[in-house]
Amino acid sequence: MSYFTESRQARAEQLIAVYPEARSALIPLCHLVQEQDGYLSEDGMVEVAKLCGITPAEVRGTASFYDMLHTEPVGKYLVGVCTNIACLLAGGLELLEHAEGSLGIRAGATTQDGLFTLEETECLADCDIAPCVQVNHRYVRTTTPEAFDGLVAELREGGRASEIPSHGTLVRTRRDLALAVNPDDIAKERAEHRAATENAS
Repeated sequence: MSYFTESRQARAEQLIAVYPEARSALIPLCHLVQEQDGYLSEDGMVEVAKLCGITPAEVRGTASFYDMLHTEPVGKYLVGVCTNIACLLAGGLELLEHAEGSLGIRAGATTQDGLFTLEETECLADCDIAPCVQVNHRYVRTTTPEAFDGLVAELREGGRASEIPSHGTLVRTRRDLALAVNPDDIAKERAEHRAATENAS
């Protein structure tokens, strides 16, 4: 029985079919687990390892390298406040300290109700609206303590759902164009690639 829901299992199979080697689907599959569970659980990493033909340790090693992948539970809303140089000069550290006080947690922690996880981040590449703040990797352009508190109140009431999905949802619109390739064509190309590789060695 698959770890994934039925629809996500179908998606996983589609993702694997796109790549010449199953292990190349590692990161997309990690995002798929995180979309389902909000983070990469141990069972989820075991499932990804099985699908990719690698070890769970290899999955964890990859997941721990990328900031957008989490191997521990996080809140429904992952709030990142940038304190890199441009944001630092524009009050990023002060905004982070305010966020810690407002949410009642330190950076790296999650509120008791499980709604918010606060992170101090490196450059979020929106330096013209500094200090930069993201929620679930979406820019919210909340640069003052008052605006931050308003955002938190809005999110607590379920606002902004149209622009900020729960953590783990990378995209809402599936980019299936590559998945439209005929599976028989993919299998043929893979066989030709393997034959060429074996002949070269």
